[in-house]
Amino acid sequence: MNTSVAADLPKEMQPHHYPILYQVEERHWWYVGRRRIIQSLVENICKTLNNPNPRILDVGCGTGANLKMLATHGQAEGVDISQQAVDFCRERGLDSVKLGAAEALPYENDSFDLVTALDVVEHLDDDVGGLREMRRVLRGDGRLLLFVPAFMFLWGVQDDVSNHRRRYTVPSLLKSVEAAGFSVEWSSYANISFFVPVLVVRSVMRWLRLRADTEYGINISLMNGPFGHLFAAERFVLNGGRLPFGVSAVCIARRVN
Repeated sequence: MNTSVAADLPKEMQPHHYPILYQVEERHWWYVGRRRIIQSLVENICKTLNNPNPRILDVGCGTGANLKMLATHGQAEGVDISQQAVDFCRERGLDSVKLGAAEALPYENDSFDLVTALDVVEHLDDDVGGLREMRRVLRGDGRLLLFVPAFMFLWGVQDDVSNHRRRYTVPSLLKSVEAAGFSVEWSSYANISFFVPVLVVRSVMRWLRLRADTEYGINISLMNGPFGHLFAAERFVLNGGRLPFGVSAVCIARRVN
């Protein structure tokens, strides 16, 4: 990595996170279920776009599992702050990936029909600044899809190791999105299915001051299938409605010219 570029980039996730993510992202129930929800939302968004083969940018693409899915819906490209993440994407055969920060995207104005930021803006010191940059690279009729962690009282180990700055409520997310020059078309919470278990586990860990390197250990192989299907089933509700609370918040917004 060019040292002058590295000096300008905000802090990325802890280095040990990426090899773990690369190993679990295609089979862990959390990522499998979330990706099915995201895919359902992307399918609906693509129906509203003027381009039958939309150009899609995944900001903070990580090790590339979501980018592979997005590539089935258009010309998908990725950008990530971590050289390690970019390298893992290329191991997956994904070549349209660049090194760069959300606050300074290495793309021209009005380049993309859809920009996704899936558990990304919570990493940014200036989330509105990052969202404005995503608006800059969107075309006039483009859409933004955001997925973020919800509720500060659910703060846990994974927030620490991922260097999160905050968790959102839907109103606080929409406030940042609108401040960046977007009009919100739809928003909801997601992952209501595991809200209570996550709340209990993280509360107990805080009370007992238990520490761990990651929460990916909650990955019982026999339960990955059922848990993933349960989480993914929320897409049938989210396609036409909203959930009142959940572990995550999600929104679709349109660029305001």
